Amino acid sequence: MKKKIIAATLLALAVTPLLAGCETEANVASDNLATAAEQFKIERSIIFYNGITGEVMLSIEGRCSLEDQGNQLEVTCRIGPNEYTKDLLGLSDNVTYYAHQLETTDVSVYHHTVVLKPENFVPGFEFDAGKQ
Repeated sequence: MKKKIIAATLLALAVTPLLAGCETEANVASDNLATAAEQFKIERSIIFYNGITGEVMLSIEGRCSLEDQGNQLEVTCRIGPNEYTKDLLGLSDNVTYYAHQLETTDVSVYHHTVVLKPENFVPGFEFDAGKQ
């Protein structure tokens, strides 16, 4: 069983660069920025406003991950080592949001960033590389 998991993982890693050759630099950079943001490596400002009145209703800033669930936005922010907050915000036909990256980030346009999390493949796997 472990050999199959390892073989499948290695195959996926080997095929990824081949698939990357089919995309434009902009697509690769965009994908890598999205991956960096989901890893809490990018500072963002997320602003919620009423489209009818033009009023800003809420603002969230920090190293935040966004997940749009249609009529609900989930914002998870890293506020310290192993410390996170999560806000759930309802969206409607007149309430929307704008997310802005606050700082530039160096990402490669020549290859995809792949984040492999062994704990998703091997139950009970834990790895601690120290403080971040």
